[in-house]
Amino acid sequence: MDKLRSLELFLATCDEGSFAGAARVCNTDPSTVSKAINRLETQLGLTLFQRSTRQLNITQAGSRYASTVREMFVNLSCCEEELKHLNDAPCGTLKISSAVCYGHLYIRPLLHAFCKQYPDISLDLEVTDYHVDMIEQGVDVAIRTGHVKDSRLVARRLSPMDFLTCASPSYLAEHGTPTHREAFQTHQWIGFRIKETNALQPIFLPDKGGVYGLYDLKRSYITDDGEAMAYMCADGLGIAQLPHFLAKKGLERGELVSIFPHFRPPQYENGVFAIYPKRDYLSAKVRVFIDFIVQALNEINESSNHTWAEDIPPLVPFKRSLEVE
Repeated sequence: MDKLRSLELFLATCDEGSFAGAARVCNTDPSTVSKAINRLETQLGLTLFQRSTRQLNITQAGSRYASTVREMFVNLSCCEEELKHLNDAPCGTLKISSAVCYGHLYIRPLLHAFCKQYPDISLDLEVTDYHVDMIEQGVDVAIRTGHVKDSRLVARRLSPMDFLTCASPSYLAEHGTPTHREAFQTHQWIGFRIKETNALQPIFLPDKGGVYGLYDLKRSYITDDGEAMAYMCADGLGIAQLPHFLAKKGLERGELVSIFPHFRPPQYENGVFAIYPKRDYLSAKVRVFIDFIVQALNEINESSNHTWAEDIPPLVPFKRSLEVE
């Protein structure tokens, strides 16, 4: 128990950056924390922190040790949770990490109904487009657009990721609707910059024979926020290619129209996933949350192999938009 307590104080020191901060969150005093760290360093024969009068910096060895200790605590916590919930009762804190746009538009609106159905579950929702180490950060389930290749994780596809080429009625009234390939170059396009890579999202447009080809078009406007992109499109700034979940509200309100049929670019083929750590026992709180999301998607005509975007008729007849006379 002394060793476990020392490890707990060690991780708290890593997270808080000081003995005083660790003492505060662990309800003890800085002297106790300092002694616990010294004891660990003596046992290991390693320096875990470089100390000065003003700073406390973790060493490379300390950082590696912290990663292992953190994973050990996660595994221990999961084991204890599994033993506590052999009756399969959904309860406890559910930590969710969701991609920003999908989280705002699809996940957040469902949370009130979910919490009402499962009042013993508390939610901790993180909304980010950046990579999250689920094991290290203790995330129970992540909602991501794209498959995460990690042998420690299980990915369940919620839906494909369909794209729609959209514009506002006001933009089309002013600039006309493109009906052949050359016309694409004359229109204003809204581009999306991917935050992690700083690259622009490719533009795919219908080509002769029903195949979507990659187009190098000038983006008149660029943003790194998906919802801003959809609003800019609805405001009439230009044409945008939007994932189905971003285009949904604008299409329903008549603020956007779909110019061409939906498509699934190769790099987005994997779709939208619910991802969770691989365990012999899936906790009840994770299972009921994923089942709840799947049921909600079914009600709006989405499943693991289908989205409602497949049923949206394009503004321009398909062949007319593909072929040049």
